[in-house]
Amino acid sequence: MQTFSLNCQGKLLVIDKPVVMGIINATPDSFFAGSRHQAIDDALKAATQMLEEGAAILDIGGQSTRPGSRPLPANEEIARVVPLVAAIRLRFPDAVISIDTYHSETAKAAVEAGAAIVNDISGGSFDQQMLSTVAALRVPYVCMHLKGTPETMHQPAAYGDLVQDVLDYFIQKTEECRQQGIHDLIVDPGFGFSKNIGQNFDLLKRLECLSVLRKPVLLGISRKSTVYKTLGITAEQALNGTTVLHTAGLLKGAAILRVHDVREAVEAVELTRLLM
Repeated sequence: MQTFSLNCQGKLLVIDKPVVMGIINATPDSFFAGSRHQAIDDALKAATQMLEEGAAILDIGGQSTRPGSRPLPANEEIARVVPLVAAIRLRFPDAVISIDTYHSETAKAAVEAGAAIVNDISGGSFDQQMLSTVAALRVPYVCMHLKGTPETMHQPAAYGDLVQDVLDYFIQKTEECRQQGIHDLIVDPGFGFSKNIGQNFDLLKRLECLSVLRKPVLLGISRKSTVYKTLGITAEQALNGTTVLHTAGLLKGAAILRVHDVREAVEAVELTRLLM
């Protein structure tokens, strides 16, 4: 795979093999209960375990984006995530922390508290100040593909050619980010957002098409409904199915796996590398 280098607040994250991003949610309502860590001590335990198991990035989120969830204003989100970011940064000063938010105010507060990557599901479309804020913060930016609003983003959209639509979106966003001054860009095709299960599988089957962007591709499919609804199980039972799709994604060029289960994802990376 291509080697990528990301400047994370002075720490150089070199991606010369796929890396794992562990999910820590400061929420009471994320779709997978095992990712919920509202108490600081609980979040620190999760961070410790994930780093020991090989996570390269810790992704901290303050609001659920599952279907039916209530969008939070920035002030409530900040109150949830900033203490966790600060505590993890204090305990693990060398850890690379990502803030999962579509609010520019939250992004700024979290980076000031120690986060080094902004992960925005909206690609800047929900907050017009996001791109300029990230540029001013000088941190890498995860730009995700979706259509719609926070209230409609889980409704499947119509596409002529889904992969071409995703490519066109990222070509446009790459230029927007460049013009704003963002150069370290990560692309996330947005599995489960404005796409149905069939579209998600189509996107995964053709994931290698995104390599033309020459940006690291983030695969965020861990324990999602594409896995558990297809298999007729629950999110709690979806680890094995997740690992299968992680393996497929790695073989098709994924550079970052955003996951709930770090050890299993790291093992998938190590074994899959031997097939590439």
